[in-house]
Amino acid sequence: MTASATIRGTGPIPAARHATTRARLVTVAGAVLAAVLVWLAAVPLLGTELAVTQPGRPVQPVGPGMVIGTALVAALAAWGLLAILERLTRRAQVVWTSVALVALALSVAPPLISGTTAGGKVALALMHLAVAAVLVPGLGGARR
Repeated sequence: MTASATIRGTGPIPAARHATTRARLVTVAGAVLAAVLVWLAAVPLLGTELAVTQPGRPVQPVGPGMVIGTALVAALAAWGLLAILERLTRRAQVVWTSVALVALALSVAPPLISGTTAGGKVALALMHLAVAAVLVPGLGGARR
């Protein structure tokens, strides 16, 4: 039996699932790293003030912990949605990619509104784009 064989209709054998899981974990880590690299370039390197405002709340600085946490939650949610879609439809990749691109388009607007400086707005939007640049091809290409 090869790594791509199935066991009486149960799907891929464990080796194939482990390879997919490994590839997706690497993608999640890469997405988080991409966001952190943008933060590192914007804040310590270029001196950009990175903060967001929300109605009724004080200005909130965007530090590395927030960047890591937000990117990690987004990446895991993307992976979770893909896993659910793979169980529900044969066109999971197409549906997931479409949803991911719509989510990206919708996610870029809030940083452009809530950022406190022009440089901060650009950096926040670039973080969203960097995470998507890793997730969309990484998760979209890591098929079972």
